Amino acid sequence: MKLRTLFVVLTVAVGTSPFVTADDWPQWMGPKRDNVWREIGVLEKFPAGGPKVVWRAPVAAGYSGPAIADGKVYVTDRVLAKGAANPEDPFDTKNKVASSERVLCLDQKTGKELWKYEYPCAYQISYPAGPRCTPLVSDGKLYTLGAMGDLYCFEVGSGKVVWNLDFKEAYKAKPAIWGYAAHPIIDGKKLITLVGGEGAHVVAFDKDTGKELWKAGDDKEIGYAPPLFTEAGGVRQMIVAAPKSVYAVDPDTGKRLWTTPYNADNTSIIMTPVRSGDYLFVGGYRTKNLMLKLTADKPGVEVVFKDKKGAGLSPVNVQPFVQDGVIYGHDEGGALMAVAVPSGKRLWDSPGPLSGDPRGSDTSFIVKNGDRFFFFAESGELVIGKLTEKGYEEVDRAKVIEQTGAAFGRKVVWCAPAFADKKMYVRNDKELVCLDLAK
Repeated sequence: MKLRTLFVVLTVAVGTSPFVTADDWPQWMGPKRDNVWREIGVLEKFPAGGPKVVWRAPVAAGYSGPAIADGKVYVTDRVLAKGAANPEDPFDTKNKVASSERVLCLDQKTGKELWKYEYPCAYQISYPAGPRCTPLVSDGKLYTLGAMGDLYCFEVGSGKVVWNLDFKEAYKAKPAIWGYAAHPIIDGKKLITLVGGEGAHVVAFDKDTGKELWKAGDDKEIGYAPPLFTEAGGVRQMIVAAPKSVYAVDPDTGKRLWTTPYNADNTSIIMTPVRSGDYLFVGGYRTKNLMLKLTADKPGVEVVFKDKKGAGLSPVNVQPFVQDGVIYGHDEGGALMAVAVPSGKRLWDSPGPLSGDPRGSDTSFIVKNGDRFFFFAESGELVIGKLTEKGYEEVDRAKVIEQTGAAFGRKVVWCAPAFADKKMYVRNDKELVCLDLAK
């Protein structure tokens, strides 16, 4: 892969990808975990009335996106216990709310339920709708991580539990205020995820048995950012953005390679670090930005700028996209921005696919297909547009699903979609919808 084209989050090393076909979407952000949809034959504009609905399937509440693999669709949700109710204030975490989390397996062609697994899971987190992490499929197994730290491994065919861990019990970990939201990743024989607890900010497990292989990081707060795999300084590195530092470890051993201070506002670091050329960028709330240069002769970094006002961007719900030395993403207020690397200069900002009236954490998920992008906006609209260093150009939009969630006084749908078999799979708190996007 040429450096100028894309270094976005979690690059899977060539020859080690556990995923079978590019037409699947077996994990967060797709087969290569880069938010690129590589299928051809996808429509240029929507037909009158929007894309055709292939099927609808009932689901309960949650923020987790679906995963698609080998003819099956996987999604997680949460069901309140009888008589239980979420607090009126989504930031209220004083009391536990009785509920259960579910893992659903559906037929990709029909949406029919094939199997379901349910386990009790009381919630005590902010915005407690449901699970956050997209399921992950690899080598005949399904991995899910719930909002309160329940990690499960299933057989994909039967739904039988192979192994599971409760991070609260196994590591004395305390869920972050918004729950566990860093999507696990497969690296060879390892399943790696943020955990928390003493010396266990990030942990590698044997993906077949759940046995701990190594643990690393002493950040007391977990954060929400999945790690980045990349090569620099002559070695392969796993780079982790934590609330108090950005650090790298050897992904085979967990040995620390380097660390640099970071200070996330309200412990909120959500995005995976992005790489463009020799540079890494991390951004969080209230201009807590950090541009680093990877050293060439050995593992390490040099700080280019930190917390620079008027520079970079502060992503909240959406992973930014890097292309040709420019970072494209939504700032914390909702504006879509283009930011130059390594200067952090803001080239432009625009409402993009959103309403143009940002009220906080306005969101659209960004996926590239060919020379254009598909944006799934919190309005429930799917938008086709183009991004260049000169600006945002909209091509078409269509309403595809209703907003069933709420945030900052408005209705929203905050769930990352999946794209596979020339179709889009997207959910809200009531249904999962399959839409035909073939040309």
